[in-house]
Amino acid sequence: MPAPAPKSHPGWTLAIDYGPLVAFFVAYKFAGIFTGTAIFMVAMIAALVISRWKLGRISPMLWLSAILILGFGGLTVWFHNPKFIQLKPTIIYLLLGGLLAIGLATGRPLLKYVLEAGYDGLTDRGWMILSRNWAIFFFAMAGFNEILRHTLDFDMWLTVKVWALPILSFAFALANIPILTKHGFGEAVAAKPPRVDTFDWPPPPRLKGEGTGIISDPRAMHRCRRDSGQRSPS
Repeated sequence: MPAPAPKSHPGWTLAIDYGPLVAFFVAYKFAGIFTGTAIFMVAMIAALVISRWKLGRISPMLWLSAILILGFGGLTVWFHNPKFIQLKPTIIYLLLGGLLAIGLATGRPLLKYVLEAGYDGLTDRGWMILSRNWAIFFFAMAGFNEILRHTLDFDMWLTVKVWALPILSFAFALANIPILTKHGFGEAVAAKPPRVDTFDWPPPPRLKGEGTGIISDPRAMHRCRRDSGQRSPS
């Protein structure tokens, strides 16, 4: 028996991905860095539970984020040093970029195994291009986060992280679409004809013996239809 398909709940997916970060931002504004970090960790655990409950699975990316948030968040609270939680995005970006780069070096577009359902019809060449682009993006974001955390105070760094970086990621994803359409993206969906159900109701009356093999001579069938007042098919 094949495994059931993952449930699709875009609203829950968005809440799971960004809810802990927003909770961190709000808690920091009202209670400070270390209380906010502790709430961030609790919210991340809640995201894991909700993902398993509502979506039926926990994505690899969510597992990675949870491990790093709990690890670096714990160090932040223990040592009372916010640099640990600021370093977490850099580590995530480097890991993701490194994994994609290894996949490219071995001829395996790893994004295909994670995002295949979201890029229907994309060719292998298209997956390689997409993986290459995101690998470059992740490495650039790692460098960008290092610049931010060394040049901005914690308040401004967190504001940029919560509001600017997601918009930047979304804009980058949109910028890839024109390239991907040249490599099959969307063609599989466009090739599927719309389903049209037609019904003839009420159905034409059936002649006695029709469809049972009793009337096998076409001329006899025609005479029976003529005698019954039913038009013969053209």
